[in-house]
Amino acid sequence: MKSFALLFLVVICGMGALGQKLKLKKRSNGEEIKFRTKTKDVCTITTSGDDEEMKLRIECKSQGLSYWCEFTGKPSVCRAFRNNPKIYWNQIAAELRKVPHACESMEALKTTMCQKAPPEALMRQVAAGMEPEDLANQEKSVQKASIPMREAGQNSDPAQHGQGSENETEAMKLAREHCWESLHGVCSYIIGILRG
Repeated sequence: MKSFALLFLVVICGMGALGQKLKLKKRSNGEEIKFRTKTKDVCTITTSGDDEEMKLRIECKSQGLSYWCEFTGKPSVCRAFRNNPKIYWNQIAAELRKVPHACESMEALKTTMCQKAPPEALMRQVAAGMEPEDLANQEKSVQKASIPMREAGQNSDPAQHGQGSENETEAMKLAREHCWESLHGVCSYIIGILRG
């Protein structure tokens, strides 16, 4: 019985690894890319949107100041973007690493992989702002405090509340690493059985 369960788990995990590689290639929404500018500003890029219009937000912290800017465009009209959006966003981050200020004098973000794409493929700046860092921190703490307790409870680890054993959390961790997202429960159950 254990050998059958082990074989089943190996097959599921193998399929999960293939599925995750494919998923990573297609997924580009909500990813965060962290980078530093030439003057060591610490920045984060966040993407959102769909094929019709992508939105990109850059938030940076620099010497007691916090600044941000937003860009919109249709990079999906570029075939290279559709094939591998992750490389596209990494190229944008690489370009931003070369400038002293990530939002200043950046009308449009260009990549080498989409040089020949139509003009609407460019991510063009639509908004920007700057504020003292202590104000930015206050706003974030207010946002965190306004999260309903029910949601906060859903995101926490069951082991912190004494609801799961160490073996269960380790099994779930392995399942998250090696199985498809929709099969995490089944994989963690089988891993838990195999580990005893």
